[in-house]
Amino acid sequence: MTIELAGVWKTFGEGHTAVNALKDIDLKGPQGEFTVILGPSGSGKTTLLNLVGAIDNATRGRIEVGGTDLAQLGVDEQVRYRRENVGFVFQFFNLIPTLTAAENVELVADLTASDGAARAAEVLAKVGLADRMHHFPAQLSGGEQQRVAIARALVKQPPILLCDEPTGELDFETGRMILQLLQDISREQEQTVLLVTHNSAIGDMADRVLRLRSGEIVDDTHHASPIAAGALTW
Repeated sequence: MTIELAGVWKTFGEGHTAVNALKDIDLKGPQGEFTVILGPSGSGKTTLLNLVGAIDNATRGRIEVGGTDLAQLGVDEQVRYRRENVGFVFQFFNLIPTLTAAENVELVADLTASDGAARAAEVLAKVGLADRMHHFPAQLSGGEQQRVAIARALVKQPPILLCDEPTGELDFETGRMILQLLQDISREQEQTVLLVTHNSAIGDMADRVLRLRSGEIVDDTHHASPIAAGALTW
């Protein structure tokens, strides 16, 4: 699904206390592109994800996703847009501790399909958790919990995957495995991926790298041959 931002600003607060989190952002990305967004804390990375995911609204400018102008969506339409088009993967796994891995994923699957249990089992197997799906989050490692979170995002089969520091709480080897999983999924299913990180080395696996500073895009680099995530070092 294509993503296009034109003259996008996001301002928090008013008057002399106003803070421009994003300033005049222009961006266009084709379907299936894997984009890594780099920048220090406070540069606007997460704000950009929130706008594309319709979690928040731009102060001004235009955001179109798959030809849909997000500013024209009402509250109910925004909910439908997120449910049908966007999968979210966060730094913190946000799993429900009293539900098994399968139940955590099925909870989301039931929103978009009548065969939620079967879909949950299928996607958990895809992320390598076929033998762990009946375990509770406390019985899973950090990497396994993040794979459950990814399965939860994927079970809707969303055309867009938004990932906010998905490896921030993981050790190096586990983080690299998660990145390889995301890269494989993007290529196999032609999903558009935006992945926010502060780790510049991760940019080597991306089709495109955006660098933000103080709410502005200061560099936009395309990679003709991104490396496999499993070969990353930092």
